[in-house]
Amino acid sequence: MHNKLRLYLDLIRWNRPAGWLLLLWPTLSALWLAAGGFPGWHLIVVFTLGTILMRSAGCCVNDVADREFDKHVKRTAQRPVTSGRISSREALAVGAVLALAAFGLVLTTNAVTIAWSFAALAVALVYPYAKRYVAMPQAVLGVAFSFGIPMAYAAVRADIPWQAWALLVGNLFWVLAYDTEYAMVDRDDDLRIGIKTSAITLGRWDVMAVMVFYGVYLLAWTLLVVPGLKAPWGWWLGVLVAMAQVVWHGTLIKDRSREGCFKAFRLNHWVGFSVFAGTVLGTGLS
Repeated sequence: MHNKLRLYLDLIRWNRPAGWLLLLWPTLSALWLAAGGFPGWHLIVVFTLGTILMRSAGCCVNDVADREFDKHVKRTAQRPVTSGRISSREALAVGAVLALAAFGLVLTTNAVTIAWSFAALAVALVYPYAKRYVAMPQAVLGVAFSFGIPMAYAAVRADIPWQAWALLVGNLFWVLAYDTEYAMVDRDDDLRIGIKTSAITLGRWDVMAVMVFYGVYLLAWTLLVVPGLKAPWGWWLGVLVAMAQVVWHGTLIKDRSREGCFKAFRLNHWVGFSVFAGTVLGTGLS
Protein backbone atom coordinates (compact mmCIF):
# COMPACT_ATOMS: atom_id res chain seq x y z
CA MET A 1 0.00 0.00 0.00
CA HIS A 2 2.84 2.35 0.90
CA ASN A 3 4.58 1.67 -2.42
CA LYS A 4 1.34 2.28 -4.34
CA LEU A 5 0.87 5.63 -2.61
CA ARG A 6 4.42 6.60 -3.56
CA LEU A 7 3.67 5.72 -7.19
CA TYR A 8 0.51 7.85 -7.15
CA LEU A 9 2.43 10.79 -5.65
CA ASP A 10 5.08 10.35 -8.35
CA LEU A 11 2.32 10.22 -10.99
CA ILE A 12 0.93 13.62 -9.93
CA ARG A 13 4.46 15.14 -9.52
CA TRP A 14 3.83 15.80 -5.81
CA ASN A 15 7.54 16.46 -5.23
CA ARG A 16 7.55 19.13 -7.96
CA PRO A 17 5.20 21.91 -6.84
CA ALA A 18 6.52 24.34 -9.49
CA GLY A 19 3.90 22.96 -11.91
CA TRP A 20 0.87 23.95 -9.87
CA LEU A 21 2.47 27.21 -8.69
CA LEU A 22 2.66 28.28 -12.36
CA LEU A 23 -1.11 27.84 -12.47
CA LEU A 24 -1.81 29.30 -9.05
CA TRP A 25 -0.19 32.75 -9.18
CA PRO A 26 -2.11 34.14 -12.21
CA THR A 27 -5.33 32.64 -10.81
CA LEU A 28 -4.87 34.29 -7.42
CA SER A 29 -3.86 37.54 -9.15
CA ALA A 30 -7.15 37.43 -11.08
CA LEU A 31 -9.09 36.83 -7.83
CA TRP A 32 -7.54 39.96 -6.29
CA LEU A 33 -8.16 42.04 -9.43
CA ALA A 34 -11.77 40.87 -9.77
CA ALA A 35 -12.47 41.65 -6.12
CA GLY A 36 -10.48 44.89 -6.07
CA GLY A 37 -8.62 43.52 -3.04
CA PHE A 38 -8.83 40.54 -0.71
CA PRO A 39 -11.36 38.11 -2.27
CA GLY A 40 -12.19 36.18 0.92
CA TRP A 41 -10.86 32.90 2.29
CA HIS A 42 -13.54 30.74 0.68
CA LEU A 43 -12.47 31.58 -2.88
CA ILE A 44 -8.76 31.46 -2.01
CA VAL A 45 -9.15 27.92 -0.63
CA VAL A 46 -11.37 26.79 -3.54
CA PHE A 47 -8.99 28.04 -6.23
CA THR A 48 -5.78 26.95 -4.46
CA LEU A 49 -6.99 23.40 -3.84
CA GLY A 50 -8.72 23.29 -7.23
CA THR A 51 -5.50 24.31 -8.97
CA ILE A 52 -3.49 21.59 -7.22
CA LEU A 53 -6.13 18.95 -7.97
CA MET A 54 -6.56 19.87 -11.64
CA ARG A 55 -2.84 20.07 -12.31
CA SER A 56 -2.48 16.63 -10.70
CA ALA A 57 -5.33 15.26 -12.83
CA GLY A 58 -3.68 16.78 -15.90
CA CYS A 59 -0.44 14.93 -15.12
CA CYS A 60 -2.39 11.64 -15.11
CA VAL A 61 -3.91 12.30 -18.54
CA ASN A 62 -0.64 13.65 -19.94
CA ASP A 63 1.34 10.58 -18.88
CA VAL A 64 -1.18 8.22 -20.48
CA ALA A 65 -1.23 10.24 -23.71
CA ASP A 66 2.59 10.45 -23.87
CA ARG A 67 3.48 6.97 -22.59
CA GLU A 68 4.93 5.79 -25.93
CA PHE A 69 6.85 9.03 -26.54
CA ASP A 70 8.16 9.20 -22.96
CA LYS A 71 9.95 5.85 -23.34
CA HIS A 72 12.41 7.54 -25.69
CA VAL A 73 13.13 10.61 -23.53
CA LYS A 74 15.71 10.16 -20.78
CA ARG A 75 13.99 12.65 -18.44
CA THR A 76 10.59 10.91 -18.64
CA ALA A 77 11.40 7.23 -19.21
CA GLN A 78 10.86 6.29 -15.54
CA ARG A 79 7.44 7.89 -15.08
CA PRO A 80 5.03 5.38 -13.45
CA VAL A 81 2.82 4.86 -16.52
CA THR A 82 5.70 4.84 -19.01
CA SER A 83 7.65 2.28 -16.98
CA GLY A 84 4.57 0.07 -16.56
CA ARG A 85 4.37 0.38 -12.77
CA ILE A 86 0.89 1.93 -13.08
CA SER A 87 -1.54 0.93 -15.83
CA SER A 88 -3.13 3.52 -18.11
CA ARG A 89 -6.58 2.62 -16.78
CA GLU A 90 -5.43 3.10 -13.19
CA ALA A 91 -3.80 6.46 -13.97
CA LEU A 92 -6.98 7.69 -15.68
CA ALA A 93 -9.04 6.54 -12.69
CA VAL A 94 -6.79 8.55 -10.35
CA GLY A 95 -7.13 11.56 -12.65
CA ALA A 96 -10.92 11.23 -12.72
CA VAL A 97 -11.13 11.13 -8.91
CA LEU A 98 -8.95 14.25 -8.65
CA ALA A 99 -11.00 16.10 -11.30
CA LEU A 100 -14.25 15.17 -9.51
CA ALA A 101 -12.82 16.50 -6.24
CA ALA A 102 -11.97 19.76 -8.01
CA PHE A 103 -15.50 19.92 -9.45
CA GLY A 104 -16.86 19.45 -5.93
CA LEU A 105 -15.01 22.63 -4.94
CA VAL A 106 -16.41 24.49 -7.97
CA LEU A 107 -19.94 23.54 -6.88
CA THR A 108 -19.47 25.79 -3.82
CA THR A 109 -19.18 28.88 -6.08
CA ASN A 110 -21.88 30.01 -8.56
CA ALA A 111 -23.63 28.86 -11.75
CA VAL A 112 -21.39 30.88 -14.11
CA THR A 113 -18.20 29.39 -12.65
CA ILE A 114 -19.69 25.88 -12.76
CA ALA A 115 -20.64 26.29 -16.43
CA TRP A 116 -17.19 27.53 -17.45
CA SER A 117 -15.47 24.72 -15.53
CA PHE A 118 -16.53 22.32 -18.30
CA ALA A 119 -14.72 24.43 -20.89
CA ALA A 120 -11.63 24.49 -18.65
CA LEU A 121 -11.74 20.69 -18.38
CA ALA A 122 -12.10 20.30 -22.17
CA VAL A 123 -8.99 22.41 -22.84
CA ALA A 124 -7.03 20.46 -20.21
CA LEU A 125 -7.96 17.17 -21.91
CA VAL A 126 -7.09 18.43 -25.42
CA TYR A 127 -3.58 19.68 -24.60
CA PRO A 128 -1.76 16.31 -24.22
CA TYR A 129 -2.71 15.43 -27.81
CA ALA A 130 -1.91 18.86 -29.31
CA LYS A 131 1.82 18.12 -29.70
CA ARG A 132 0.97 15.57 -32.40
CA TYR A 133 -0.78 18.09 -34.64
CA VAL A 134 0.02 21.70 -33.62
CA ALA A 135 3.35 23.37 -34.47
CA MET A 136 3.33 25.22 -31.13
CA PRO A 137 1.34 23.10 -28.65
CA GLN A 138 2.58 25.44 -25.92
CA ALA A 139 -0.14 27.86 -27.08
CA VAL A 140 -2.79 25.25 -26.22
CA LEU A 141 -1.13 24.74 -22.84
CA GLY A 142 -1.20 28.52 -22.45
CA VAL A 143 -4.99 28.52 -22.68
CA ALA A 144 -5.27 25.57 -20.28
CA PHE A 145 -2.87 27.12 -17.74
CA SER A 146 -4.58 30.52 -17.97
CA PHE A 147 -8.21 29.42 -17.67
CA GLY A 148 -8.18 30.04 -13.93
CA ILE A 149 -8.25 33.78 -14.76
CA PRO A 150 -11.77 33.96 -16.27
CA MET A 151 -12.90 31.34 -13.73
CA ALA A 152 -11.72 33.63 -10.91
CA TYR A 153 -13.65 36.59 -12.35
CA ALA A 154 -16.74 34.41 -12.73
CA ALA A 155 -16.49 33.29 -9.09
CA VAL A 156 -16.18 36.87 -7.79
CA ARG A 157 -18.52 38.72 -10.15
CA ALA A 158 -20.79 36.01 -11.63
CA ASP A 159 -19.76 37.24 -15.09
CA ILE A 160 -16.54 37.47 -17.13
CA PRO A 161 -15.60 40.96 -18.44
CA TRP A 162 -13.42 41.43 -21.52
CA GLN A 163 -10.46 42.33 -19.29
CA ALA A 164 -10.42 38.77 -17.93
CA TRP A 165 -10.10 37.32 -21.44
CA ALA A 166 -7.41 39.90 -22.27
CA LEU A 167 -5.48 38.89 -19.13
CA LEU A 168 -5.79 35.25 -20.27
CA VAL A 169 -4.21 36.15 -23.62
CA GLY A 170 -1.44 38.08 -21.86
CA ASN A 171 -0.76 35.18 -19.50
CA LEU A 172 -0.64 32.82 -22.48
CA PHE A 173 2.59 34.57 -23.55
CA TRP A 174 4.15 33.83 -20.15
CA VAL A 175 3.26 30.14 -20.63
CA LEU A 176 4.81 30.29 -24.12
CA ALA A 177 8.00 31.69 -22.55
CA TYR A 178 8.47 29.13 -19.80
CA ASP A 179 7.21 26.12 -21.70
CA THR A 180 9.50 26.92 -24.63
CA GLU A 181 12.36 26.88 -22.11
CA TYR A 182 11.06 23.47 -21.00
CA ALA A 183 10.84 22.27 -24.61
CA MET A 184 14.44 23.40 -25.22
CA VAL A 185 15.54 20.81 -22.64
CA ASP A 186 14.11 17.92 -24.68
CA ARG A 187 14.62 19.32 -28.19
CA ASP A 188 17.04 16.59 -29.37
CA ASP A 189 14.79 13.78 -28.10
CA ASP A 190 11.65 15.43 -29.51
CA LEU A 191 13.22 15.83 -32.96
CA ARG A 192 14.18 12.15 -32.96
CA ILE A 193 10.70 10.89 -32.04
CA GLY A 194 8.73 13.37 -34.14
CA ILE A 195 6.96 15.50 -31.51
CA LYS A 196 6.08 19.11 -32.38
CA THR A 197 7.17 21.81 -29.89
CA SER A 198 7.71 25.56 -29.92
CA ALA A 199 11.48 25.04 -29.39
CA ILE A 200 11.63 23.05 -32.66
CA THR A 201 9.30 25.39 -34.58
CA LEU A 202 11.19 28.53 -33.50
CA GLY A 203 14.61 27.01 -34.27
CA ARG A 204 17.47 29.47 -33.86
CA TRP A 205 15.03 32.23 -32.89
CA ASP A 206 14.05 30.37 -29.71
CA VAL A 207 15.97 32.47 -27.17
CA MET A 208 14.88 35.78 -28.71
CA ALA A 209 11.28 34.54 -28.91
CA VAL A 210 11.26 33.56 -25.21
CA MET A 211 12.40 37.05 -24.24
CA VAL A 212 9.75 38.63 -26.50
CA PHE A 213 7.08 36.37 -24.95
CA TYR A 214 8.09 37.52 -21.46
CA GLY A 215 7.95 41.15 -22.59
CA VAL A 216 4.49 40.84 -24.16
CA TYR A 217 3.19 39.15 -20.99
CA LEU A 218 4.43 41.86 -18.61
CA LEU A 219 3.44 44.71 -20.94
CA ALA A 220 -0.06 43.35 -21.55
CA TRP A 221 -0.76 42.80 -17.86
CA THR A 222 0.62 46.25 -16.98
CA LEU A 223 -1.62 47.99 -19.53
CA LEU A 224 -4.66 46.05 -18.32
CA VAL A 225 -4.03 46.19 -14.58
CA VAL A 226 -2.53 49.58 -13.72
CA PRO A 227 -5.55 51.80 -14.61
CA GLY A 228 -7.73 50.10 -11.97
CA LEU A 229 -5.22 50.00 -9.11
CA LYS A 230 -5.41 52.01 -5.89
CA ALA A 231 -1.64 51.85 -5.37
CA PRO A 232 0.14 51.49 -8.74
CA TRP A 233 3.55 51.72 -7.04
CA GLY A 234 2.95 48.21 -5.66
CA TRP A 235 2.42 46.84 -9.15
CA TRP A 236 5.55 48.51 -10.50
CA LEU A 237 7.59 47.07 -7.63
CA GLY A 238 6.38 43.55 -8.42
CA VAL A 239 6.99 43.97 -12.15
CA LEU A 240 10.52 45.30 -11.62
CA VAL A 241 11.36 42.17 -9.61
CA ALA A 242 9.78 40.03 -12.36
CA MET A 243 11.77 41.87 -15.05
CA ALA A 244 15.03 41.30 -13.17
CA GLN A 245 14.27 37.57 -13.13
CA VAL A 246 13.47 37.61 -16.86
CA VAL A 247 16.88 39.14 -17.61
CA TRP A 248 18.50 36.42 -15.45
CA HIS A 249 16.55 33.72 -17.30
CA GLY A 250 17.89 35.15 -20.55
CA THR A 251 21.43 34.51 -19.33
CA LEU A 252 20.47 30.96 -18.28
CA ILE A 253 19.06 29.98 -21.69
CA LYS A 254 21.33 31.90 -24.07
CA ASP A 255 23.67 28.90 -24.51
CA ARG A 256 20.69 26.48 -24.82
CA SER A 257 22.23 24.05 -22.32
CA ARG A 258 19.80 21.50 -20.85
CA GLU A 259 20.75 22.50 -17.32
CA GLY A 260 20.30 26.24 -17.92
CA CYS A 261 16.99 25.87 -19.76
CA PHE A 262 15.58 23.51 -17.13
CA LYS A 263 16.66 25.80 -14.30
CA ALA A 264 14.99 28.78 -15.99
CA PHE A 265 11.76 26.80 -16.43
CA ARG A 266 11.81 25.46 -12.89
CA LEU A 267 12.21 28.92 -11.31
CA ASN A 268 9.47 30.62 -13.36
CA HIS A 269 6.96 30.39 -10.54
CA TRP A 270 8.92 33.19 -8.84
CA VAL A 271 8.13 35.44 -11.82
CA GLY A 272 4.44 34.63 -11.28
CA PHE A 273 4.75 35.22 -7.55
CA SER A 274 6.34 38.64 -8.15
CA VAL A 275 3.42 39.65 -10.38
CA PHE A 276 0.97 38.33 -7.77
CA ALA A 277 2.73 40.27 -4.99
CA GLY A 278 2.57 43.41 -7.17
CA THR A 279 -1.15 42.79 -7.68
CA VAL A 280 -1.81 42.45 -3.94
CA LEU A 281 0.18 45.59 -3.15
CA GLY A 282 -1.39 47.45 -6.07
CA THR A 283 -4.95 46.75 -4.89
CA GLY A 284 -4.09 48.56 -1.68
CA LEU A 285 -4.04 45.50 0.63
CA SER A 286 -7.73 46.07 1.29
